Amino acid sequence: MTLLDRCREPAMRYAAIEVELQQPDILSDGARYLARMREYRALAPIAEAYGRSLAVQQTLCDASALLSEAESCGDGEMAALAREEIAAAQVLLSDLEGKLRILLLPRDEDDDRSAIVEIRAGAGGEEAALFGANLYRMYRMYADRCGWKCAILSLNETELGGIKEITFSVEGEGVWARMKYESGVHRVQRVPETESQGRIQTSTATVAVLPQIEDVEIDIPASDVKMETCKSSGAGGQHINKTESAVRITHLPTGLVVECQEERSQFKNRDRAMKMLCSKLREIEREKRDTARADARRSQIGTGDRSEKIRTYNYPQRRCTDHRIGLTLYCLEDVLNGNLDAVITPLSEADIAAKLAMNDSLE
Repeated sequence: MTLLDRCREPAMRYAAIEVELQQPDILSDGARYLARMREYRALAPIAEAYGRSLAVQQTLCDASALLSEAESCGDGEMAALAREEIAAAQVLLSDLEGKLRILLLPRDEDDDRSAIVEIRAGAGGEEAALFGANLYRMYRMYADRCGWKCAILSLNETELGGIKEITFSVEGEGVWARMKYESGVHRVQRVPETESQGRIQTSTATVAVLPQIEDVEIDIPASDVKMETCKSSGAGGQHINKTESAVRITHLPTGLVVECQEERSQFKNRDRAMKMLCSKLREIEREKRDTARADARRSQIGTGDRSEKIRTYNYPQRRCTDHRIGLTLYCLEDVLNGNLDAVITPLSEADIAAKLAMNDSLE
């Protein structure tokens, strides 16, 4: 089966979904509409590259016929023009085939989703909490660069401005496709502000990134959920400790607990907490699935294993090192100010290269 033959079915599926999305009844089924739109967006690049490839193939065929005719008639000028057109079409077709090879790779079904990010201070006490605040600032600035929207869902701060734990949503197009590479243990090496002897301390923080799942996509029986309300805690205004707007949801079968207290409205907090719960339940299923194919995962970048030390931020050397691909950059301030594409893009490219190599070995 040729490369274009493999593209035919996705292109036909894209056309079928396009027709389905024009039907008036699909808007009444929220889960179905979301699923179709997600699939439609995922197939669009394949369908577009496939259509262009067919057009270029036709151009190549026409130019080859013109060349044969020109050579038989002894028309040197026409033959030269035909050869130029053939050469240009062959280059373009080669580029499109390379693009299609990447597009046909197994794709993470969650790549188009928004994400929920959790940062927790690890080893290092107050310094780890301060580093957690640095990481949150870095991700917030990266979201601003990408045009994404951040919203804090829960926050536990220290008196010195550090963050023991924070959960926040990042909403936008393709957030998960980029942010999924951030899951893991982040390590910082620097002299803490409280260190009088100038000694470098190593501290850690753990980052977990979950694809954001809408509650319409997962059916959770009411009997499986225990919902509690309580007064919000922490600094932030007169409503704190006066209204029971904070929400805590416990998923009884798994024991998962999620909390949201950042909105003044109990209903908004409940809605956000349910999305967090759905995302965590989906992550449990993802981990079960990934365990079953652990051998394949070991050859890929960005597995999300939270026990791995994925990155080091060394302040004295102004160095940022990602240990998964051996990438070292001497522009630490730039990275911490939100230029994460300098790290994430090489990770994504390494991921694609590993998948291409695996795919080639299986063919």
